[in-house]
Amino acid sequence: MYEGYLSISDARMRASLYLYRAAIMPGEFVKRSLTMNFAENIRIALDSVRANWLRAILTLVIIAFGIMALVGILTAIDAIAYSLNDSFSGLGANSFSIDRKWEEVRSNRGGRRQKAGDPIKFDQAMEFKERFEFPAKVSVSFYATSLATVKAGNEKTNPNIGVVGVDENFFDVKGLDIAHGRNFSLAEVLDGHAKAVIGMDIVKALFKNKPEKALDQVIAVGNLKYRVIGVLASKGASMGNSNDRAVYAPLTNVRAQYGNEKTNYDLVVAVQNALDMDAAQSEATGLFRTIRGLRPAQEDDFSIFTSDSLVAILKENTTTLRLATIAIGLMTLLGAAIGLMNIMLVSVTERTREIGIYKALGATRRSILLQFLTEAIVICQIGGITGIFLGILVGNIVTPLLGGSFLIPWGWMFLGLTLCMIVGVVSGFYPAMKAAQLDPIEALRYE
Repeated sequence: MYEGYLSISDARMRASLYLYRAAIMPGEFVKRSLTMNFAENIRIALDSVRANWLRAILTLVIIAFGIMALVGILTAIDAIAYSLNDSFSGLGANSFSIDRKWEEVRSNRGGRRQKAGDPIKFDQAMEFKERFEFPAKVSVSFYATSLATVKAGNEKTNPNIGVVGVDENFFDVKGLDIAHGRNFSLAEVLDGHAKAVIGMDIVKALFKNKPEKALDQVIAVGNLKYRVIGVLASKGASMGNSNDRAVYAPLTNVRAQYGNEKTNYDLVVAVQNALDMDAAQSEATGLFRTIRGLRPAQEDDFSIFTSDSLVAILKENTTTLRLATIAIGLMTLLGAAIGLMNIMLVSVTERTREIGIYKALGATRRSILLQFLTEAIVICQIGGITGIFLGILVGNIVTPLLGGSFLIPWGWMFLGLTLCMIVGVVSGFYPAMKAAQLDPIEALRYE
């Protein structure tokens, strides 16, 4: 017995002495028992991890990768959601847009697909702008292409520049600021002047990041030439679309070059007072129904979107992604739980003689159970913390690409730690019960 006692580690010896003192002097340890038991169990658990580091690391890696996948994907989804939210909020709290209606229809193969309604034509959009008498600004625009190449002298951009036809209200309604130069006048829009406002990325590519040098210069967009009259303040990217990587020209000019009968024009309305949003939407709906020639019994063949409605759609779609991610993470953690239970069973077998010594010194079944259960939880939490750290790094890789800031997902971190706690309890409970039920005499005789 003494040989077995002297062969255990220092940490286990301290635990044994503590159990012995608790057995012969219980009154002295009543007030401090919970705190000291917890501290000793943590110490023994860490000592066990060090003693079997290779086996423990393999389990830690499985847990860490499961938590990394869970936290990383959820963080990436949140980064995308926040980026979209910022993009939608760019319309302003007092803005709404009118677009053609999209309907879900059945395909020939039994699936479902989106079918676009009749496009909003140029004449309809302009008539709405002229007839809408509510105190608000109305903007008509047309996104022509995202594959243009812009040249200035010997410099040129990659073929990934957007060309947008806009009116004089576009930048105000969209919340875009012109850092250098000026906006289009109404006459320039109506007459289709060959003038342009460009984004900051184009300035970097063509004018060595000097906006003042871009003003009054002639740029070539494909075969068309425009004179630069303004440079937008940098706004960043959202879901691959960047205001910094676009050329804005008068709507009539762009329509003449890129428009056709199927072109859909964008309508955005910004009311002066956000409290008037409902009234403005009602008036806009009635006016646009008249312009579209709808009879009273017919449904609207267009939709009105606000920032709130777009965010609601976003939340609805990302909820499914989050649930799928959590399911994948749980399956990974299930494998980790099985591996951890196997390790704990092996640990109980290897430490049978040690358990006998503990019991001979007065350790109760509860003390033994808590010791092994704590060990399983500690292993899980170390793996979980490692996985959370890696998950935050992986998840935030997409954030700079979307023009967002570094995101710390406190909610998902708490979820990861909670899942690790559950896995530790589930995986460690059976081995801990097995250890607690060992007969002390048989355990001391175990070789």
